[in-house]
Amino acid sequence: MSESVSKSNSVVRTRYAPSPTGYLHVGGARTALYCYLWAKNQGGKFILRIEDTDAARSTREFESAQIADLHWLGIDYDEGPGQGTDKDNGSFGPYRQSERLHIYKEKAEWLIGKGQAFYCFCTEEELERKKEEANSKELAPHYDGTCRKLSLEEAKKRLAQGERATVRFKVYNKSYAFRDHVRGDVEFPEGMVGDFVILRSDGFPVYNYCCVVDDWLMQISHVMRAEEHLPNTLRQLMLYEAFGVTPPEFAHMSLLVGDDRQKLSKRHGATSVTFYKEEAYLKEAMVNYLVQLGWSHPEEKDIFDLDELIAKFSIDRFSKSPAVFDLQKLKWFNGQYLRKKSNEELVAAASPFIPQDHPFHKQKVEWQLKCLGFFKNYIDFYKEFASAMEIVFNDSIEDDKELRDILAFETTPTMFQYLQSELSKIESTDSVGHDLFISEELFDRWSNEIKTNLKIKGKNLFLGMRALLTGRGHGLELKSLLPLTPIKIIKSRFEKIKGYLP
Repeated sequence: MSESVSKSNSVVRTRYAPSPTGYLHVGGARTALYCYLWAKNQGGKFILRIEDTDAARSTREFESAQIADLHWLGIDYDEGPGQGTDKDNGSFGPYRQSERLHIYKEKAEWLIGKGQAFYCFCTEEELERKKEEANSKELAPHYDGTCRKLSLEEAKKRLAQGERATVRFKVYNKSYAFRDHVRGDVEFPEGMVGDFVILRSDGFPVYNYCCVVDDWLMQISHVMRAEEHLPNTLRQLMLYEAFGVTPPEFAHMSLLVGDDRQKLSKRHGATSVTFYKEEAYLKEAMVNYLVQLGWSHPEEKDIFDLDELIAKFSIDRFSKSPAVFDLQKLKWFNGQYLRKKSNEELVAAASPFIPQDHPFHKQKVEWQLKCLGFFKNYIDFYKEFASAMEIVFNDSIEDDKELRDILAFETTPTMFQYLQSELSKIESTDSVGHDLFISEELFDRWSNEIKTNLKIKGKNLFLGMRALLTGRGHGLELKSLLPLTPIKIIKSRFEKIKGYLP
């Protein structure tokens, strides 16, 4: 096997490498988003690599679920597991670590042959005893080098006799340093780690080893990951050096935390993208919010779509400070994007979230468009439309002091008589029983006649009309709300309100 050569970083290649041991975490989605945006901004490639060497916990079901969530967010990979497509034929595959075990074995043997690694026959019991001894002497619990000086010939003989061994990387006392795009200059003094395992006795690689091998062979130019991975970089720099490979550029992003400033976990509430997708959060809102958890728009904008993100994204605008995952802020973003949708889009998207027996579905499309276009200004989620529309289909009276005070205005009885006469002139349903509604023009005519002929103005006019026609002392814009309310509901309320008049 020939020695490794440094890769070229002329083409930006980023990767997201999840473990398929659960659903996609919002922190993982943020990492994937950053990697995707930087690759696309630079005209490069975004790679999905599945780190499934934890055979006991990894499943294809979780892998498929994570890929589906990435796709929902609009984060599509250029190379990675194919799921029936031709992506499995990418020139840097396979993209599941469980299918790359022969590669890790080959590279480990190369390190052993170069004297950069060695077989270790120490048992778990022996290692635990040595660790306890080191702790009792207040020494660093590093491997003591028992098998480091074994000749390769002797090690292979013991292997041939059936002994099991791990492969350890041979660490030399020296310091390491690198430039991080978020943390700046990072230094690791000598003596921080001892000879560490790169292959377990069952042939499976440990994280830091396979991560380096994969990033090197897949020609990853930029590794963007959470701050918690910063300590791993030391071992990885050692391995890159041993392979004679130039390390990728690193960007260790701030952690996601809850409102208690602790690492975001299930105790803070739902943390999986799947949950938010199933709760009908808008993917545009999710992307817009996630990207700002540790990154800022160069023009300090809050609302922007994925295409604009690709154009504006850079890796010099990351924040070092922990990012608080604020559910209320995410809800705000969701409302902003919901209100950006056309009324036609709303009817198509929101209808499934409105119960099938709801009166909404019995109305004409023109009314549905107008109704959702009005109520979208007061809600944040599709599923809130049904409760928001309660005001136009509920003939109940909200009996409280505010309503009674308005009904006690000396002008209210006069207005009641006028509106009673007007309501008696209009039908509640058409010839086939469909609901009828008053028009905005009719509402304006009533208002103008009350103002002109009855000389009722100001709050007496507007509060009085609201109280008589809606049975409430306050509420949404009456001129828009009333034409959405079936005439039969208005009339029913009007009859009930008589009992509250002084």
